[in-house]
Amino acid sequence: MDPNTFPTKGNLILAKNSLALSRQGYELMDKKRNILIRELMDLIEQATDIQREIDVTFTSAYQALQKANIQMGIHEVEALSQSVPVENSISIKRRSVMGAEIPKVEYEKQEMKPTYPFYGTKMSLDEACEQFQKVKELTIRLAQIETAAYRLAYNIKKTQKRANALQNITIPKYEMLSKSIQSALEEKEREEFTRLKVIKRMKSR
Repeated sequence: MDPNTFPTKGNLILAKNSLALSRQGYELMDKKRNILIRELMDLIEQATDIQREIDVTFTSAYQALQKANIQMGIHEVEALSQSVPVENSISIKRRSVMGAEIPKVEYEKQEMKPTYPFYGTKMSLDEACEQFQKVKELTIRLAQIETAAYRLAYNIKKTQKRANALQNITIPKYEMLSKSIQSALEEKEREEFTRLKVIKRMKSR
C-alpha cells in the first residue's frame, strides 16, 4: 500500500498540493494548446494563399517556357538552362513557439540577372526565368510553413494527450485521495472526541 494514501495530516497536505499542481498544469497545457492552435490556423491560411499563388505562377512560367521552346527550340533552351546556378544560399534556423521547434528558412534573395546572352534569345525565355524565380521563392516559403504546421500539429496532439491525462486521470485521483483522507481524519477526530467524552464522564463518576 502506498504510504502517501495513509490518512494523516501530512498526506492530506501532500494530496492537496499535488491536486493544486495538477490543476495548474492542466491550465498551462490548455493555454499552450490554444496558442499552438491559433498559430497553426494562421500557418494554414498562409499556406493556402501561397499555394494558390504558386499555382498561378507555375502556369505562367510553363506557358512562357513552352513559348520559348517553340520560338527557340527545346534543345537550345535546355542548353541555356545549364547556365543557371545551383541555389546554395538556403540556411535553416529554428525558433520556438511554446516549446515547439519551428524551422525558419533564410536565403539570399538575389536580383534577377540572366545568365545567358540576350543575343539570339527571346523575351519569352526572360519571362519564364522570372516566373520560375518567383516559384522558387514561393516554394521555399511554402516548405517552411508546411514543415512548421506539421510540427505544430504534432505538438498540439502531444499537448492534448497530456491535458487529457491531467483532466481525466491525475486530477480526479488527487481529488478522490484528498476527499478520502479528509473523511478519514474527520472520522478519527469524531472517534477521539467521543472517546474523550466517555473518559471524562467516567472520571466524573
